Amino acid sequence: MAEGSKSTIVRAFDSAAIAEAAALIAGGQPVAVPTETVYGLAADARSADGVARIYAAKGRPDFNPLIVHVPNLAAAETLGQFGAAERALATRFWPGPLTLVVPRVAGCPVASIATAGLDTIALRVPGHRAMQALLAGTGAPLAAPSANASGRVSPTRADHVLASLDGRIALVIDDGPTRAGVESTIARVQDGAIEVLRPGPVTAAMLAMASGLPVIERKGSDIVAPGMLASHYAPGKPVRLGAVEFADDEFGIGFGGLAGDYDLSAAGDLTEAAARLFDALHAGAASAKPNIAVAAIPVEGLGAAINDRLARAAV
Repeated sequence: MAEGSKSTIVRAFDSAAIAEAAALIAGGQPVAVPTETVYGLAADARSADGVARIYAAKGRPDFNPLIVHVPNLAAAETLGQFGAAERALATRFWPGPLTLVVPRVAGCPVASIATAGLDTIALRVPGHRAMQALLAGTGAPLAAPSANASGRVSPTRADHVLASLDGRIALVIDDGPTRAGVESTIARVQDGAIEVLRPGPVTAAMLAMASGLPVIERKGSDIVAPGMLASHYAPGKPVRLGAVEFADDEFGIGFGGLAGDYDLSAAGDLTEAAARLFDALHAGAASAKPNIAVAAIPVEGLGAAINDRLARAAV
């Protein structure tokens, strides 16, 4: 669909909605569907035309690869090469919010546009009933970045998808707000260590415990996985981080002891804050106030993922 076409249809999650979505995907059209992290914009990863329509709907740079979703580890191993460490991580965290970057297998059927021409592929087994139902309904690996215009705030509710993609895609499957609220952790095993390419719900400590390997931050600035652009999640207004108080012209996003127009977690709970983060940024973008300010968030554990997304929103 192109901008200016008829409005996007929203269907509540059920078997009929999945069948409708599967038919659209078979016809090369991407559809929005919830995962446990954020809503994704899904197309058959084997279809260059379908994946191209994801990029077109999002206005996404073509050098930025996409995560490919599959129903289980066995399906993942038909697309990517898994060593012992990757298999241990997949066994521990799949289905769930961990994406593993691995070498593509020879003859991998995923369209090269989905991996931005790289010789690696980003794979995830989602833990949400709607995405798993869509994987079963299509019988296809599904490329699915977040269902929002590129660089905009990621969607955790169906109305967030409509905020930037209404009229640009045919269908949104609505199954309520997502659980995790931030995108998956992206990691790869390299040189006997786990490199975290994007922090997320699966923390560095969790990765180290599951694998027995040291965990390091990513090296270099090359785009080797989704979500690595420096500027991302932009709400369209200046964003000030680490606020200890809010000005009158700022939409305040509070945390812990600092209350604001929208509180991520009055109790200072990082899991609650992550789940509410993008909803807060959407609320700030929609507010009449010209600026957004965010209270300081601790960097430990899930706070690393929250601060990563906020830093990109503030660029």
